[in-house]
Amino acid sequence: MSTIDYKIETGAGEPDTVNDAIRSNDIDHLRPLPRISVHAFCETEGLLRVMERCGQDRRMTKVTLRINRGTIAAAASMFSTTPTPNLIILETATEPRLLMEELAPLAAVCDPSTKVIIIGRYNDIPLYRDLIRNGISEYIVAPVAMPDVLSAIAAIFVDPEAEPLGRSIAFIGAKGGVGSSTLAHNCAWGISNLFSTEVVLADLDLPYGTANINFDQDPPQGISEAVFSPERLDEVFLDRLLTKCSEHLSLLAAPSMLDRPYDFDAAAFQPLMEILLRNAPVSVLDVPHLWADWTRTVLAEADEVVITAVPDLANLRNAKNLLDSLKKIRPNDKMPHLVLNQVGMPKRPEISPADFCDSLEIEPVAIIPFDAVLFGNAANSGRMIAEIDKKAPTAETFSQLAHLVTGRVTAKKAKKGGLGKMLGMLGRK
Repeated sequence: MSTIDYKIETGAGEPDTVNDAIRSNDIDHLRPLPRISVHAFCETEGLLRVMERCGQDRRMTKVTLRINRGTIAAAASMFSTTPTPNLIILETATEPRLLMEELAPLAAVCDPSTKVIIIGRYNDIPLYRDLIRNGISEYIVAPVAMPDVLSAIAAIFVDPEAEPLGRSIAFIGAKGGVGSSTLAHNCAWGISNLFSTEVVLADLDLPYGTANINFDQDPPQGISEAVFSPERLDEVFLDRLLTKCSEHLSLLAAPSMLDRPYDFDAAAFQPLMEILLRNAPVSVLDVPHLWADWTRTVLAEADEVVITAVPDLANLRNAKNLLDSLKKIRPNDKMPHLVLNQVGMPKRPEISPADFCDSLEIEPVAIIPFDAVLFGNAANSGRMIAEIDKKAPTAETFSQLAHLVTGRVTAKKAKKGGLGKMLGMLGRK
């Protein structure tokens, strides 16, 4: 809907729409915004209309926008029980001397990565400096127009010199068939569902990937087009390759065909990883069980690495080799997370979880019991564990793993069938 469909009105949050239309030239150069979630809290009808027009702009196609009538206090109340989005836009008429005090309850419940834009009534330079010094991304003096809001968002998330938006999480198995892909897929679904965060799941196992089967999808194109045509890779091309699995989860599927050899050099996946970091808050990378230059590069550059292992001798050896190698190529990063899977399989000799982890000198973040019926039903129906039985202990384990790898929880000693009570420092959002 164009601006001429709106009543021309001047208010605290909105100049007249004639000027708004004239100033639209100011944003013609802006690129489309990445996949981010934005919550706006509006005190006036003026800003409410401005945000509605923002939501209709072509640059906001990939943005999940929620517009709320409410104050800073309402935002703090909402986010005390739900995860904060990538960006919060707040309108306030509070005086400068009281504003920091009013923001304190919201600051207490905000994730560290959440950005905040404040639209206020006072053209006060000391206030502006104080807000920026305390982590507010931008302060705009009302009245504002749609170009003001879009430009402010773009300055945070589209600026080429800005830090990458996203966080990458790589899953790899210590051995083939240990369930690393299943963990990656359930974790990606969990992050998108629990936190209403836009997630891209990239299946890097081009010849044998199973993400398309596990999500019951049959996309005509996917990751191979991105890897074999890096010169074409941009935001628009990436959008064409993604398949929507749920409201907040998109899949970059593997072809799962043997019609060509899949030999890659060390940097083959770097253009893809860079554009994912720029366009999605969370990228989950399903890395196949092989050791090549390109897998080393992917694992070296990921923000988090999760190793899945089964408690037997071959997995113990491979997990140790993986951990030792990752220490060398990631010397300044924290240790990878270890998940023990398929524990307690009937009639199979196993190394006890305690002995397995003592040998590696690492605590597991999750111990998942063998459950052929639950996992088999999920795989055969193209659904995730929590969709099959959301009350199952394994579903809760995946939920807590999603909290851990996104930085919403600190790890403690795992218990069998779960992560234990690991919702300490940051608290569960």
